Amino acid sequence: MFSVIKLSSENLSERYNPNLFIYFYETFPKGFWVCEINHKIVGFLVGVKLNNDIAKILMLSVSKLYQKRGIGGHLLSSFLREIILENIKKIELEVRKKNYNGIKFYEKFGFEIVDSIEKFYENEDDAYIMRLVL
Repeated sequence: MFSVIKLSSENLSERYNPNLFIYFYETFPKGFWVCEINHKIVGFLVGVKLNNDIAKILMLSVSKLYQKRGIGGHLLSSFLREIILENIKKIELEVRKKNYNGIKFYEKFGFEIVDSIEKFYENEDDAYIMRLVL
């Protein structure tokens, strides 16, 4: 768990209480995915099941040294397969409006922008809400 928390602090601009990672894992372990290369965690995805119909991706991060190698896609595909087995109908997430690469990445998997939230992030950046209907 420490490696995921460390990767989060290195790659994500938001700061998360380390206990949140444990809580999310204990609440919905099927939504917690990591990618290891040479016994080192280089990427992770944290998702939760909100109810019987909706899941949410809370975090997806890949170490800068390992980006553009398909790791994010592998993590997302693994999560999607698990969610389909759970009979979830929709998956939602938030992404910074200025994160053009992130938006394109999620669009490749069928996510669409459905709404926006002003000043969503700690630094007051705006976010898009993206949704995938299964």
